Amino acid sequence: MSDYVLETEGVTYRYGKKCQPALSDVTVRVRRGVKTAIIGANGAGKSTLFGILNALYKPESGVVRYNGEPISYRRKSVTRMRTDVAVLFQNPDDMLFRPVVEQDVAFGPENLGLSKDEVERRVEEALFMVGMQDFRKSGIMRLSYGQRKRVAIAGVLAMRPKVLIMDEPTAGLDPQMASEVMELVEQLHREGTTVVMSSHDTDLTYAWADEIHVMQNGRCIYSGEPEPFYADKPSVYLAGLLPPKVFLMNEGLSSMRGTDPSPFPRTEAQLISKTVPPKAGTGTLHIMPVLAGADDKAVDAALASAGLSEASRGIYGKSARRAKDIANVGIEFFYGAPENCMIRCMEGKDTVLLCDPAMVDVAVCGVGFMERAGFGKIPVKVLPEVSG
Repeated sequence: MSDYVLETEGVTYRYGKKCQPALSDVTVRVRRGVKTAIIGANGAGKSTLFGILNALYKPESGVVRYNGEPISYRRKSVTRMRTDVAVLFQNPDDMLFRPVVEQDVAFGPENLGLSKDEVERRVEEALFMVGMQDFRKSGIMRLSYGQRKRVAIAGVLAMRPKVLIMDEPTAGLDPQMASEVMELVEQLHREGTTVVMSSHDTDLTYAWADEIHVMQNGRCIYSGEPEPFYADKPSVYLAGLLPPKVFLMNEGLSSMRGTDPSPFPRTEAQLISKTVPPKAGTGTLHIMPVLAGADDKAVDAALASAGLSEASRGIYGKSARRAKDIANVGIEFFYGAPENCMIRCMEGKDTVLLCDPAMVDVAVCGVGFMERAGFGKIPVKVLPEVSG
């Protein structure tokens, strides 16, 4: 099987014969299991490229491949591909087809010919993942924009795609909801979904993506790791973008101190760990996996048993976040919990990260960067899982 799950090679596309090309000779390769961002200013061609990748549009020239094989635009072939490759459009109203939440989320699985019981399981799980399980009987048009966006995401998740293409997934969302969406995106990646995201928000994509493809006036002008592109300031500005704030701060501090800018921090906590000398004693990061079905009483009992009833705590991942009455355990960090817990550890205080078992590695990897950056070792202890 090809290392590339999706590829375009020399693709050109225009919306009409007399129109200027929306895409011109675009070659982009998306590696399987790699967090990939397509970035560029508005009108750069990001959304058109996504339409090409999902066979919504057929290019006038060039080749599009899925799993190393050229896409056939026959109906059966395209339908089969779209069960694996799903697109989340920027405007949720472009994806909502039925009047009631549960009906809309069921639309995709029903069209796959699944049994009624399987459709119900997928609807329940998808609504749980986006925190909309209490709205399953609600009318779509009575929901807020952000809630409709969550329902649209649930509809895509219910299809259980192998590849998820997300067009500006945080556009129009308040900061808290945007943070939850990015947390969900990270969890999907950890569970094996290849996620491709478009955005013009370089702070967002820099913190998340392993690789970027930069679009400018319908052309792909850069593909690779983010740092070489952001170091080329003229190219960044000509693309209608700004370098990420963390990248600029790291660059400036390294220049002032005469130190190597690498390893490159992607987040605030990583930047702090690289620039602030460690204290004599750091706190321990305790990671407590919380299984689906757990509740506040089970978590409280586990914290008391570990002697951590007074420790600061954060929450991360779907099973922990959806545990019954979890807010009653005194959560301090509802958003950005891994980063905030690590900052507290740098202050010399023990912290607890209540997290989905699939997300344990996120925190462990973050601690690993701090060691590579020279901050020193933050002790990590993974506690027993908490169940219902």
